[in-house]
Amino acid sequence: MRYIENMNRISSIAVFLLFFALIPVTAQSDIFEFRHVKGARYRILSVVDQAVFINGYLSHRGETLNRISVEVVDVIDGKGLHKAVFQSSERVIYDSQVPVQNTSTVFRWAREYDSVFERDRLGHLTIDPQYFMPVVRNVPVFPDRPLNILDRWSAEGHEVHDFSTSFGIQEPYRIPFVAHYVYVGERRWKDKLYPAFSVNYRVASSPPAVHGWVYPTRIYGEFDQIVYWDHILGQAVAYEESFRITFNLSDRRVFEFRGMAHAEFVEAEEMDREKIVTEIIKEIERLEIKDVQVTATDEGISLSLDDIRFHPDSDRMLPGEEIKLERIAEILRRYPNRDIKISGHAALAGTREYLLDLSQRRARTIADFLISRNVRSPDRIVVQGYGADRPIADNSTEEGMRRNRRVEITILEN
Repeated sequence: MRYIENMNRISSIAVFLLFFALIPVTAQSDIFEFRHVKGARYRILSVVDQAVFINGYLSHRGETLNRISVEVVDVIDGKGLHKAVFQSSERVIYDSQVPVQNTSTVFRWAREYDSVFERDRLGHLTIDPQYFMPVVRNVPVFPDRPLNILDRWSAEGHEVHDFSTSFGIQEPYRIPFVAHYVYVGERRWKDKLYPAFSVNYRVASSPPAVHGWVYPTRIYGEFDQIVYWDHILGQAVAYEESFRITFNLSDRRVFEFRGMAHAEFVEAEEMDREKIVTEIIKEIERLEIKDVQVTATDEGISLSLDDIRFHPDSDRMLPGEEIKLERIAEILRRYPNRDIKISGHAALAGTREYLLDLSQRRARTIADFLISRNVRSPDRIVVQGYGADRPIADNSTEEGMRRNRRVEITILEN
């Protein structure tokens, strides 16, 4: 989104779903607490659907897709040390300033944050001030006692926001609040009943003035969630949230964000990179696909299409390129449980802004093609354009420029 960067919050409760691990208890037990297992790996997938109003008028509506992958790297005295990566991508559904709406269903890669923090058995978080994620902290915090249905409790928490690009506030900006909880008994999520509790809190803050920047003079909002818990698995399986947050700016504009969000906890199956690389190379040889390089990366398995051809200065593929992509699609269907990232790259021939836009549009063309062939649903593909920022060959030669003018399809581990 191009209005106020990063205001489309990385869904609040998604960050507290990280690391729910309840001590196994009987179905009758109402004792909630965290238990952390060293080496455990999992992820949270959340979708935020929100509308943005400026001075009371609808400006745009969009969706944010968040992927949060986590590993419990150590457990000391019952406290879990977590290493996490927070990734967000976005798509515009409606924009009042664009007469003809963009019909692409693809999510565009937006931001990525690393974080390291510790959580105790009742939910209290310890984290270095440098980290921007998770946004919502100390939610949930459980009381150190058994809970009966309709029991209520309250605990302090706070939100932390990245306003560095939007408002020039360089440090993570902290907004305290008091969260109120109610144990509501069993609620249904995806045709199954789970013990659930509600969470609601309100925020209000007046950030400091920042010289030379438009800055928020007041921030206020309200958030309401239902969290679904699994006593047998010992974790939260999902959440649903409604939210409304308003920014009064120093230039007298008022931005209001209204929306709904939901998330699911997914246990991460470790990717056997060596095995998958070998399998894909054999398939590429069998299908006689040329100019494709397969490598294992930190993100997963990357297929680099070194000679995917487009019309000059266009995101339209040349005739015949669909045949290559049909064969690539056949390979990708072998790994249906893995999400996909498509990265566009360009040779050094134009301004940086132009090349970033062109590579983004070309990546989106590939994504739309794969979606149309039912390789993945739109919420399981994200695109990113790198322009000429990541060359793999010498741009002074025609062969080097051909290799740099590539598209990479990454089968993601998380």
